[in-house]
Amino acid sequence: MDLATIIGLIGGFGLVLAAMVLGGAPLAFLDIPSMLIVVGGVAATTFIMFPMRTVFGAFTVAMKAFKEDTWNMDAIIDQMVGLSRLARTNGILALEDAEKDIENVFLKKGIQLAVDGNEEELIRFIMATDYGFTQQRHSVGQKVFKQMGAMGPAMGMIGTLIGLVQMLRSLDDPSSIGPSMAVALLTTLYGALIANLICIPIANKLEFRSKEEALAKQVVTEGIISIMQGANPKVLKDKLEAFVPPEMRKEIRDGSGGEAARAA
Repeated sequence: MDLATIIGLIGGFGLVLAAMVLGGAPLAFLDIPSMLIVVGGVAATTFIMFPMRTVFGAFTVAMKAFKEDTWNMDAIIDQMVGLSRLARTNGILALEDAEKDIENVFLKKGIQLAVDGNEEELIRFIMATDYGFTQQRHSVGQKVFKQMGAMGPAMGMIGTLIGLVQMLRSLDDPSSIGPSMAVALLTTLYGALIANLICIPIANKLEFRSKEEALAKQVVTEGIISIMQGANPKVLKDKLEAFVPPEMRKEIRDGSGGEAARAA
C-alpha cells in the first residue's frame, strides 16, 4: 500500500472531523439531502460525460493511487546490467534461459523480442507503442477524476442555490432562516471535500504514477537496445543512470538494488 495516499486521506478527513467536533455540534454537518445532491449529482454528470465502461475502468485505475510503486528504478537498472554481462559473455541467446527468472512483464517482453532476433527499430517501435497506449489509457482515468473534481463544487453550488430558494420561501419565520442557511451551505462543503480531498488528489497521484511507469519503460527499452548492441555493462549502467534522479544513483552504486532486482 502507498502510505502517502492513506496518510493523506486519513489526515485530511481527520482534521476536518476534528474541527467539526471541536466546534461543539458535529451532527450539524450531517445532512442527507445535501449528500444526495452532491454525490448523486457528481455520479450523474460523470456518467453523462463518459461511457459506463470508462467510468468503472477509471476506478480500477484509481487503485494505483493506493498501491506502492512497483517500478524500482535501481532494481531495473541492476537487473539490466546483469543481463548485459550475461549477453556479452554467452551471446544474446543466453538471455532465453534467464527469461524465466524475470517477473517484470514489460522487461520479459523486451527480452523475448531480442532473443527472437527482431530488428532494433522494430523492438523500439513495439515497446514504445506498448507504453504509449498504456499512457493513453491511464490519462482517461485521470480525466474522469479531474472532471469529478470539477463537478463536486459545481453540484455543491447547485445544492446551495436550492437551499437558498427554500430558505427564501420561509422568510415569514425568522427562526428558520439560520438553520436553513446552514443546510444550504453544507452542499458547498460536501462538494469542496469531494473535489479537494478525494478526486483531484487521486487524479494527480495517478498522473505521477503514470509518468513513473513511462520513465521506467523507457529505461527498459533503452537497456534492451543497448544489450543487443553489445554495450559494456559499466557504460550501460552510466547510460541508464542518466534517467534516474541523483538521489537514487547512490543506492544503485552501493549495490542496494541487487536483491530487489532479483525480485523485479
